[in-house]
Amino acid sequence: MAMRLDENNLSLPDLYTKLTASGLVTRLLELARDEDLGTGGHVGDLTCQVMMEPTQTTKALLRARADLVVAGLAVVPEAVKILAPGVVCDFKAKDGDHVHKGDTLIALSGSSHEVLTLERTILNTIGRLSGIATRTRTFLERISAEAGADCNAKLLDTRKTTPGLRVLEKYAVRCGGGFCHRLGLHDAVLVKDNHLAGLSPPEVAERVRVAIARAEELRSQGKEIKFFEVEVDDLEQFRALLTLEKGGIDFVLLDNMGPEKLKEAVKMRDAAGSHILLEASGGVNLDTIGGIARSGVDRISVGGLTHQAVNIDVGLDSA
Repeated sequence: MAMRLDENNLSLPDLYTKLTASGLVTRLLELARDEDLGTGGHVGDLTCQVMMEPTQTTKALLRARADLVVAGLAVVPEAVKILAPGVVCDFKAKDGDHVHKGDTLIALSGSSHEVLTLERTILNTIGRLSGIATRTRTFLERISAEAGADCNAKLLDTRKTTPGLRVLEKYAVRCGGGFCHRLGLHDAVLVKDNHLAGLSPPEVAERVRVAIARAEELRSQGKEIKFFEVEVDDLEQFRALLTLEKGGIDFVLLDNMGPEKLKEAVKMRDAAGSHILLEASGGVNLDTIGGIARSGVDRISVGGLTHQAVNIDVGLDSA
């Protein structure tokens, strides 16, 4: 089953454009506006209204308060449009850059009222996404250190993302050097254990064979299916999948298997002459990822890139 468009082949700017084309980020920023300024922004910042003159202007610098990998700057232009259309931003860094504590990411100028209205939304966004990008980069550095710089295993995210923030959090993983898995239930097939509960290995293979045919039928009707993947819990299930006609399955996810079982799966795949790419997932952390990467799998998906990431402090200071 030939895979379709892969967002991982896009540059960061093109990826951001693709991920935000749905309007999800616009809706998110409008929600952020409504949270802070009242529905539709009609109430506004009461403190600024009583403390500042409408003509008052300011210059400010958005700075890193820790070493970090930058993510989220791409969101700022639309945040400005929605929250503070008179503010001018001069970007001093770009998404994906590694910067040091004290480095300036953006120089802002404009109405003091608008700069302060914009402040918290962009700090929250950049801090959250830079935390994910920095954690992703840490995982990649551990792979390189423990499995060698020539290790070809790709590091991927999962759907374990904050509701409403998925496209941005997946973008942040790419900023850190990782790769996007499926964006949601709508763009790829991933047959998981709950779809196959109670089936024997031969029954698993037959159920997957039927599912492959149905996926091809959906494609013939114009539905985009980027890839077809199957999760297995043990090597007997994997052995059964290897009996299916080649080309139907793109990836097999090897769930919660240690390095030795992963190595055995790689041997089985190679002995069968299969082109299926193998993905390890489950129990992956900084202590285990080196051994998993050395096993020879092609992909490693880590939910903790997003759901265990910690916001990194960034701040806005007067220039």
